[in-house]
Amino acid sequence: MASRTTARIYRGTPRNLRRLANALRAGELVAVPTETVYGLAANVWDFRACANVFEAKGRPSTDPLIVHIRLLGELHEVAVANDAALALARAFWPGPLTLILPKRATVPDIATAGLPSVAVRMPAHPLFRRLLKAADVPLAAPSANRFGYISPTTALHVQEGLGQHIRYILDGGSAAIGLESTIVDLRNPRQPRVLRPGAISAAQISAVLKRPVRTKHGQPSAASAAAQVSPGQMLRHYSPRTPLTLHSSLTLEAARRAPHEAWIFLRTPAGLRKGDANIRSFSRRGTLEEVAHRLFAILREVDAGRWRAIHAELPLPDAGDLAAAIRDRLHRAAAR
Repeated sequence: MASRTTARIYRGTPRNLRRLANALRAGELVAVPTETVYGLAANVWDFRACANVFEAKGRPSTDPLIVHIRLLGELHEVAVANDAALALARAFWPGPLTLILPKRATVPDIATAGLPSVAVRMPAHPLFRRLLKAADVPLAAPSANRFGYISPTTALHVQEGLGQHIRYILDGGSAAIGLESTIVDLRNPRQPRVLRPGAISAAQISAVLKRPVRTKHGQPSAASAAAQVSPGQMLRHYSPRTPLTLHSSLTLEAARRAPHEAWIFLRTPAGLRKGDANIRSFSRRGTLEEVAHRLFAILREVDAGRWRAIHAELPLPDAGDLAAAIRDRLHRAAAR
């Protein structure tokens, strides 16, 4: 594992990419930018490197990692692909979609929580893709934060959370989407299930597969202590340290009556004053895409403000799959 020094942030120069690729092949960990959130990457073929990911994050071994590949042909190196998986890969990769499939025996059990399945995706972030090409190995990578805390969407977020546990951070700017990938279980291709909502909707997946897709939309239920088929299934996850309460709607009047608590509106409210220091918003324009992009960054900002409590406004439950993904993250963040 790395020495107890603050991780260095590297720009994506050709020289730095070669250096970080060499580090990955040698079993080091590298925090990487993706279009969803920042990940903590390790050579998937290296058992010790994968074990170090769990150690650095404080992540339970029952929570599997997602394997990241660059080319469609690499899917067959880590998973047993079926026609449904190939159809979704051609439609949405590179992009924020993770597939759960039977794993190849060569994938270390530690990366899959000991299960015979593996989570795989092909990221779209151009800098991460250049690193994957330079490293020339699939990379296992969960979110680059201490387990259970708010996901990181910038290199600085990673440095603040994991700076004493890793050595290398590749800076690819702010994550474009801001929410983790959609995860679809295709172990039985005749019964596809969305296990974690994200930017790619169940309707889009259903349209490609030409069959209904089951979802787990709604308030999350408690996960067991057994190995999880998919990441992101824990009841409490993405959580600030400050107690978080969720509301179907917020008012300026309520926020002003509790000036020692933070209030986060979905959209910047009309009538906001300069003196409303305890009021934030996930979105300036009111779009769900902007809410998703800013969600974790705003939660981190407010959590650092030493407020007594945080109140956050939920999108409407019938506002579509992106709203469902945002509600999923907020419900897990607020779970006790």
